[in-house]
Amino acid sequence: MTPRVREILGWYGAENVGVLTNLARIMNTGKLAGTGKMVILPVDQGFEHGPARTFAKNPDGYDPAYHFELAIESGCNAYAAPLGALELCARDYAGEIPLILKINNSDVLYNSKNPISALTSSVEDAVRLGCSAIGFTIYPGSANRKQMYEEIAVASREAKKAGLAVVIWSYARGEGISKEGETGMDVIAYSAHIAAQLGANIIKVKPPSAFIEQAEAKKVYEAQGIKISTMSDRIRHVVQSCYAGKRIVIFSGGEAKTTEALMEEVKGLASGGAFGSIMGRNAFQRPKKESIELLHNVMETFAGKKL
Repeated sequence: MTPRVREILGWYGAENVGVLTNLARIMNTGKLAGTGKMVILPVDQGFEHGPARTFAKNPDGYDPAYHFELAIESGCNAYAAPLGALELCARDYAGEIPLILKINNSDVLYNSKNPISALTSSVEDAVRLGCSAIGFTIYPGSANRKQMYEEIAVASREAKKAGLAVVIWSYARGEGISKEGETGMDVIAYSAHIAAQLGANIIKVKPPSAFIEQAEAKKVYEAQGIKISTMSDRIRHVVQSCYAGKRIVIFSGGEAKTTEALMEEVKGLASGGAFGSIMGRNAFQRPKKESIELLHNVMETFAGKKL
């Protein structure tokens, strides 16, 4: 147990021993073990976007075992996926890497201006599969946000009672938010803060742009001189928005990018104080050797070796 991991666990004093143990397990696994930083491999995109759009670039990815092996061999802190993928392989890789069961999911076969994910599994499933945490997506800004907030309140209470950590994907989306606003500085910081208030142990948001969506927020950002011109400035503000940095905030890799663009973004995340990345398509859509090399470079950047 390193001083840094012990310090981070100290921020979660209201949690029971089981939750603290599972948070510690995630932070003490893989190449970044003990640093307080993390890189998680999430593979829920087959459900969210469809199998061909997700796996055709690297057909090995149609097999969930490939993703377990990629996460383990690259030294990720954890692997996150929906129920079916974990059920297929969890027994074969039991104990080799912390698992996060994504308990709600959506698809693109029905397009709604106000999205809401369906509950697709449960805390009981997560316990049965030996998971360390549950994952849950909320869409702040959706007209359906009330139902999502109430669902995660129930699921979070059940998960923590069972000793599981809670990871919230917080993606602002809805008819009242512009496309540009979905990654706006004010919107991302607000979305991260909402996840913290909902009891998330680990918060996942998208990297923010310098755009500000809400007029009232823009007045405050300008009046208070909040720095948002660089990625590191923006990341620093998002982390600050989650209890002055006393919650683990990690950032998604988003749509597929060139290696150069991705690493430039990761450098901004790391220098701004992000706790890590949760990187899916940018990792598993590459050939395995290339994926592992990329993930290692990302990990070394968060460890301060490539800044």
